[in-house]
Amino acid sequence: MNPPNLFVLIIPLIISHHQGSAQPYKTLVAPIRKDTTTSLYTITLNSHHHYVIDLTAPLSWYNCSPPHPLVVCHSPPCTEAQSYPSPPCPQRTSAANTTLYIPCSCTVTPVNPVTKSCAVSRLTYTNINLRWTDGRTPTTRIVFNQVYISCAPASLFRSLPKGAFGLASLSSSPLSFSSQFTLPNLEIAKKFAICLPSTPSTPGVAFFGDGPYYILPPTNLDAETIISYTPLLKKHNSPDFFIGVNSIAVDGRSIPILISTTPTKLSTVVPYTTVRSDVYRYLKQSFSKGTGTAGVPRVKRVKPFDLCWNASALGFTRVGFRVPQIDLELGNGKNWTIFGANSMKVIGDVACLAFVNGGEINDGSAVVIGSYQMENNFLLFDMEKSRLGFSSTLFFIRTSCGNFNFTTNTK
Repeated sequence: MNPPNLFVLIIPLIISHHQGSAQPYKTLVAPIRKDTTTSLYTITLNSHHHYVIDLTAPLSWYNCSPPHPLVVCHSPPCTEAQSYPSPPCPQRTSAANTTLYIPCSCTVTPVNPVTKSCAVSRLTYTNINLRWTDGRTPTTRIVFNQVYISCAPASLFRSLPKGAFGLASLSSSPLSFSSQFTLPNLEIAKKFAICLPSTPSTPGVAFFGDGPYYILPPTNLDAETIISYTPLLKKHNSPDFFIGVNSIAVDGRSIPILISTTPTKLSTVVPYTTVRSDVYRYLKQSFSKGTGTAGVPRVKRVKPFDLCWNASALGFTRVGFRVPQIDLELGNGKNWTIFGANSMKVIGDVACLAFVNGGEINDGSAVVIGSYQMENNFLLFDMEKSRLGFSSTLFFIRTSCGNFNFTTNTK
């Protein structure tokens, strides 16, 4: 490679250009789909590329085919990509070439969030397109011409949904998709929302920007009008999203263990809310003696769950089984209420409490909120104000995450 070619290589790392005709909207939209085999969720970008959603990954990745552009080590994007360590991965080193005119390339360590395996790879960039929205339907397309992303080997795709194109980081990292899609020069507010579907038959929805966020029939509702807020917390050297949970209440009665000493993490790759063993013991005991479950004969457990009943023996309401209400009592005095639709999992003719005994959770958290408890809840991650908006189940207002109208309107 001669010096002029090197110049061409480096320029895209400096200039980021975003294409899109003039339009009045300030919010982007994309569908979310559930994969029942893996209990993972994908966001669809570039019309047909399905990326697994991860609220904790510092960097997105995909199986890029050569040739692909490389990012120079020690450049600002490389520094940002390496800003969060990956403990199970080998130490990153710069990849240098002995040719005089080729600088070292940025080395990163993408991680599979299910298997926890990692790989040493290279930071690159690619084009990604999605659509603007007026809050009601998708409208015109926008192309992001320089989205930073890691390459990843085929081995990193094990345990991901069939046909997955890569992993979409929606964390607080500066190179997450949620950060790279919310740009001040496009007047897109630094916030995003996810509404996870409970079935693969209808997509949920992701928004990037300030809304509105309309969830349609039968309510014609801007979801932001029904949410409560709690502060988003940070941990050193972590791009994860955390909230403060003081305690857990069952049927309005708090269990006698304070859990506010450690932040509670939100995860879309942990399928069911995982609770530290001492907290889980009280949760299990209280739930089995609560409204709708007390006196109902239990049946053999279905792993990974411990409390199970015949589904036909439990009452039913529009927000799921008639079982004890679970409240996450938050640090700012709000409650995130979990009803039967999100607390009970049906397996055949059996319904089980969909919380898992996590033992001593590795990162020190007493609770990790899993994706099943997020389904058909509208969650707004406001990174500008460091707060999380949450709705509880949309079934209460007779709608669901599958009710966004994805019929494209380009008028």
